[in-house]
Amino acid sequence: MNFLDNILGRLHRMGDQPVLQEVRNGHLAVKTGQELSELVTTAAHFLQEAGIKKGERCALLAHNSVRWVALDLALIGRGIISVPLYARQAPNELVAMMQDCRPSLLCCGEESLREAVTRAWPDAPRLVLFDEIFAQTRRDIGPPLPVELSPSDPVTIIYTSGTSGEAKGVILTVGNLNHMLACTTARLDLLMGSRQEPDRVFHYLPLCFAGSWILLLTSLSRSSVLTLSTDLAKLADEMRLADPHYFLNVPTLLERMRTGVREQLAKRGGLAFKIFEEGEAAWLRRQAGEAR
Repeated sequence: MNFLDNILGRLHRMGDQPVLQEVRNGHLAVKTGQELSELVTTAAHFLQEAGIKKGERCALLAHNSVRWVALDLALIGRGIISVPLYARQAPNELVAMMQDCRPSLLCCGEESLREAVTRAWPDAPRLVLFDEIFAQTRRDIGPPLPVELSPSDPVTIIYTSGTSGEAKGVILTVGNLNHMLACTTARLDLLMGSRQEPDRVFHYLPLCFAGSWILLLTSLSRSSVLTLSTDLAKLADEMRLADPHYFLNVPTLLERMRTGVREQLAKRGGLAFKIFEEGEAAWLRRQAGEAR
């Protein structure tokens, strides 16, 4: 059994229990195991009917969403190499990555993304919108015949950002994912201990980043309900709504939080701000190795 068998098996076992949700207009849009399975099946049939075969590449250009997850799982299940791209990246940089990996199909989350790519790359391969892929949920039929995956089969090509030079694509195989997800699930099991309820996980980082994608697959592999952020400007509100046990973090967010706290305290002034400034100064001295 590989990592995808484990994920799809868990979705089937979860049935009408929630496994994935996204924040929309201040509310949680919940998908159960069965509903997510149906979306995966819908995407898999679309890919089969589009004639995309095992070993071909498919670029995925969209912001985080439940449908992003369903399409990605469908691509893996069909043996198609998923190439997730950062939706906020400059079109000319995206085109350079796609010209490197040569996708047979480009799936866009919204019309504005498709138009941006078309302007930058008039000779682009076929571009389709998520709305076309998920136009009709396939509840009446099962998934297409499975494609056998071996440990050496490529699963994804994840590109570096290109900020320090030409972007480079990194290939991850089924065997890579089998190993990594075994490690991450075992570590989280150890950290969280035995719990009666599923882990509540909040996720705001773009799914096209390697660490972010690994957390997605890890959450789908174990007893978790993953909440996807859809508006970074409302991150604090979304986090309160999700009420997570944990989330994957990066220094940029922590710096933004620190700056926000400092600005609020500075507006109030008084003793609280003085304590904050003294604490900040003491921390900086400690980092520099100075005496207290």
